[in-house]
Amino acid sequence: MENLPNCPKCNSEYTYEDGNLFVCPECAHEWTLESQEAESEEAVIKDANGNVLSDGDTITVIKDLKVKGSSSVVKQGTKVKNIKLVDGDHDIDCKIDGFGAMKLKSEFVKKI
Repeated sequence: MENLPNCPKCNSEYTYEDGNLFVCPECAHEWTLESQEAESEEAVIKDANGNVLSDGDTITVIKDLKVKGSSSVVKQGTKVKNIKLVDGDHDIDCKIDGFGAMKLKSEFVKKI
């Protein structure tokens, strides 16, 4: 028997091949092997040192960052807890004490 990949949505082992698609009979999810590999490569967000970031991590800002629309600056060394990773130009949603909700780029932070 062939060694088919588990469903990326529900992790079912009962997947089958239909032409160039893989199909899950339990959740009806359809995917190609190329799309699954592309999704797993896109999902990786790294900090300035190359460490992989994930939701809930604690990070430190590595340089002074100007706050758009304000004269304030987020200082180097500012500690940010419980980050959330998002898609887009700015990879990280977080709350910074004294500033409130912020979006940061992963290239300006390091994981603690």
